[in-house]
Amino acid sequence: MPKRYFKNVLSDNGDILSNCSDAFWKGKINYLVESISINASSSDEQILYIGTSGIAYMFYHLATSDKFKNESEIFLNKAITVLQLKGDIFYPKSNGKFLCGDAGINAVNASIYHLIGDSKMAEMYLTHFKKGVADYRLTNLTEKDELFVGRAGYLYGVLWLEKVFGKKIVADQDIFELCSAIVESGRKYSVRNKSIFPLMYSYYGKEYLGAAHGLSTIIQVLLSFPQFIEKEPQTKQDIKNCIDIMKSLQTSNGNFPTKMPILESKQRSEEDELVHWCHGAPGVIYLFAKAYLVFKDPSYLECCLKCGDLVWTKGLLKKGPGICHGIAGNGYVFLLLYRLTGDKKHLNRALKFGEFIFTDECIQRSRKPDHLYSLYEGLAGTVCYLTDLIQPEKASFPFLDVF
Repeated sequence: MPKRYFKNVLSDNGDILSNCSDAFWKGKINYLVESISINASSSDEQILYIGTSGIAYMFYHLATSDKFKNESEIFLNKAITVLQLKGDIFYPKSNGKFLCGDAGINAVNASIYHLIGDSKMAEMYLTHFKKGVADYRLTNLTEKDELFVGRAGYLYGVLWLEKVFGKKIVADQDIFELCSAIVESGRKYSVRNKSIFPLMYSYYGKEYLGAAHGLSTIIQVLLSFPQFIEKEPQTKQDIKNCIDIMKSLQTSNGNFPTKMPILESKQRSEEDELVHWCHGAPGVIYLFAKAYLVFKDPSYLECCLKCGDLVWTKGLLKKGPGICHGIAGNGYVFLLLYRLTGDKKHLNRALKFGEFIFTDECIQRSRKPDHLYSLYEGLAGTVCYLTDLIQPEKASFPFLDVF
């Protein structure tokens, strides 16, 4: 039996989709939601990644689902209750950290109050979110570019809020300033450290490539602001070169090294390689999906498909059902591929991963996450995934929608 994942013996036939009904999935979702609701107060954090605002995001996700229209008000009330478990809601802080800081907390609050119809509260939280821009204006900041606590994460928050509110959230001048800071930081680091990438970054001294702290989500967010890259031809070319170099690093089985230098990354045996959203193909795939949509290069789609085949083989992780390094996060790969290609094979794979979460084998032999009820490590993220299984045409990994 492999060390990190369950051997996949699931049916891989896109012509015969799972016979689980919407009622089946809704039953599983409601069961998990009840457990999360009871235990939400056990969290010591407010942050999106492992705290109460991540659980509130789960309720927001449910409230906006077409499949839970009748329960929308109930879920929004639960979201408000969870948000009020920690801290004084009338005096939010304003740093720019998204997944692990105040920007994420403010963004979720703003979105929930917006959906409720309380425009005063929504605008207050938006105002505090916008103050986060000041955190990242200086270009000489170190380790301030990645997803969890850096500029890239803040920009993903901007993109999400623009979809929620249907309007411009942060001025273009500020967006360009943040994007330019990311590019300048990446170029300086690359030259100083003789990187093979024209843009490179480090996090605690490690040149990560994956989604959590690495190059892939940083490049992806730059691609998500076409008004910026089209104004900067050299930047656009540097981004394209980064993507092509990353593509050249894809292994024969579809995975990617966790970090540079590659020789250090390749010390892991193939059996012990990381196939997680945070490190490996399940996170890097979002960069190539976005690149395919922007540049229309079919080799990028081929790269995505190789990621999918790897995840099907090695993605039933023993670390639990979460989205950061768990089964639900890997399942999102197939929902992404289904939206990219329309091929029901990928939808079948996503459904099979969802079903596996509730098997005795998975329940009894998976490790218990450190933050069992959280969005990224635990069951709140699982609920988001299961909700997206019954609305696959709208599915997206939280805050990383490439469409």
